[in-house]
Amino acid sequence: MIGRSRAGEVISEHTDDFSADMRRLELGPVTLLRTSFPPTLFRRTASMVRRSDPEVYSLTLLLDGGMALTRGSDPTTTFGPGELHLAHSSQPFDLRAFGSGSTDPGRSRIDAVGIDFPASLLPLPPQRLRNVLGRGFSGREGTSALLSDFVVGLDRHAAALGPAEAPRLGTVVVDLVAAWLARELEAEAEVPEDVRRSALMASIRSFVRQNLQDPELTPAVIAAEHHISVSYLHRVFTRQSRGETVAASIRGQRLEQARRDLGDPALSAMPIHAVATRWGIPRASDFSRAFQAAYGLSPREHRHRALSGSASR
Repeated sequence: MIGRSRAGEVISEHTDDFSADMRRLELGPVTLLRTSFPPTLFRRTASMVRRSDPEVYSLTLLLDGGMALTRGSDPTTTFGPGELHLAHSSQPFDLRAFGSGSTDPGRSRIDAVGIDFPASLLPLPPQRLRNVLGRGFSGREGTSALLSDFVVGLDRHAAALGPAEAPRLGTVVVDLVAAWLARELEAEAEVPEDVRRSALMASIRSFVRQNLQDPELTPAVIAAEHHISVSYLHRVFTRQSRGETVAASIRGQRLEQARRDLGDPALSAMPIHAVATRWGIPRASDFSRAFQAAYGLSPREHRHRALSGSASR
């Protein structure tokens, strides 16, 4: 599976007991990889590059453990959990992955998630990227945090993704990579408008998900957070969401979260109005009316049916 994903040599002192996991998800021309493995050296030599170069970028987010990257005569760069780095298949390298400091070397692991995608998909000139290749970047701030969260979320929900969704999500993740790199290079103007809009929408959706429980979440708040006008927010959101408005999206997500909570046996003692308030709908009458319109029955009826079904199973 490693050979199918990233051409190179794999060396490990744990050859006799090499216990590793890899999940590979195809997102159109983009490949998502989730890996967990013992200390290993990944090597791509100049002769390997000359024999075959698929011309792909490989973005890696380290979740646990550490990595040390050496490229030619350049100084070795080390990466820790929460850091991103970008590599290109045309450059030889030694990437040494080491564990998280377990006192038992046999239990030491490295966990990472990454994406591979054709270099042709990135709307930035290759020469502009020379200074970012092989560097470590924090995945906890700004656009890089959005990119990291999106990649981890793709892995988490991989089993639920339908075949029609996969290529679209692959496009979104590459657009996020482009937006992140453009920010690092101060080259936002070089990124096409549609790519910037796609990255903006991903940021808006992430912000909404994280703030659904806040009753003060409004289009004005979202626009201010993203330094855009409310009218531009509505225009971009409606275009990217096939006509759905910002307010309708927020309401729909809140209702769906409340519907799930009402059907959860562990929350059966929580009053219905408390469930609604928990998801940013403090007025009971508003919640009941919207829930009835969305699902065709009252919140109380839904809870009764859902919990009765759970009890019978």
